[in-house]
Amino acid sequence: MLDVTRLRVLVAVARCGSVTAAAKALNYAQPSVSHHLARLEAETGVKLIQRAGRGIRLTDAGRLLAERAAEVIGRLDAAENELAAYTGLRAGRLRLAAFPSALGTIVPAAAALLREHQPSVDLRLTEAEPPEALRMLRAGYVDVALVFRYSAQAPEATEDQEGAGDQSAAGAPGGLGGSGGHAHGGLGGLGGLGGGEPGADFYGGVNPADDDAAIDITEGVRERLLLEEPVYLVTSGHDTEASCADLSRYARHRWIAGCDRCRAHLLRQCALAGFTPKIAFTTDDYVAVQALVAADLGVSTLPALCLRAARHPGVKTVPLLRTRRYVSAVRYGDPPDPPAVQLLMDVLRTAAVPPSRTSGNLAEEAGRLQLPGAAS
Repeated sequence: MLDVTRLRVLVAVARCGSVTAAAKALNYAQPSVSHHLARLEAETGVKLIQRAGRGIRLTDAGRLLAERAAEVIGRLDAAENELAAYTGLRAGRLRLAAFPSALGTIVPAAAALLREHQPSVDLRLTEAEPPEALRMLRAGYVDVALVFRYSAQAPEATEDQEGAGDQSAAGAPGGLGGSGGHAHGGLGGLGGLGGGEPGADFYGGVNPADDDAAIDITEGVRERLLLEEPVYLVTSGHDTEASCADLSRYARHRWIAGCDRCRAHLLRQCALAGFTPKIAFTTDDYVAVQALVAADLGVSTLPALCLRAARHPGVKTVPLLRTRRYVSAVRYGDPPDPPAVQLLMDVLRTAAVPPSRTSGNLAEEAGRLQLPGAAS
């Protein structure tokens, strides 16, 4: 059995890049770090560290073990924190990773509800795109990750989920909708570019069910669908032509794309329309995207959350017909979740409903919830 202390030393060396820096970070003597590394190599029977000039570097085996060790240590730390919270040894702490447009819409509303119903819970927020958020979740650095993906097929709804799906899809053909998203992205970096079984794009087949039975054995993650939202074609308000959801009409326009994953999704949608877009600008900042479009420098696509977070007065929008975006809250490990995590999941779901329902009525909606562990 591998020694956890020695694994911590290896992770520190991998992060810090040297024995000296790792010793300082761990508050160990340098010979102690070297001793732990030597003992770990003896335990594993493989070379983990090799000389590189005056310093050292990890071997391929060392990097592999360091990556796995980071996940193991993260889960151990998370378990310690959860047990401490259960036994009242420290105030409740929740860690949430979310993509930018969710941080500008869903998350603040959820945080306000959380503070209202359980003021003792300390919510920590981290901005992360879905691939990084999932890595942080599996490593135990966050308790819940907000992620999204694109698909041409709606997820199968469970009995409990159907109500949420109706609420979250209620928003928008007029231009804003009110459901949600982040600029250009999708879980394209994890394989999901639409079509096929929803969920297979980044969970290997798990459906975004609303109950705790939705467990993917391979990844150990459980997903709750919070929001289904339209994706919009965004054009300049100066354009005299009426907006049209047929992308082929914009084949000769310049396009504004996001990062590599986001660009892949845009390319797929344009390919379905029969053309390859001429990409003139690339940015994953949805405010910048709208500003470029308003300046007549190109056209783009954005999910509804981006428009809900910030709407430029100089753009026009029309919902696309062949794509939707699904926003989910993901947890790691088997149920049951700690009460604070259950509470966070509930307030996230309440905050995710479209503005037509939340505007002026968020407190009323929350009052109807039976929030686990909520203060009376």
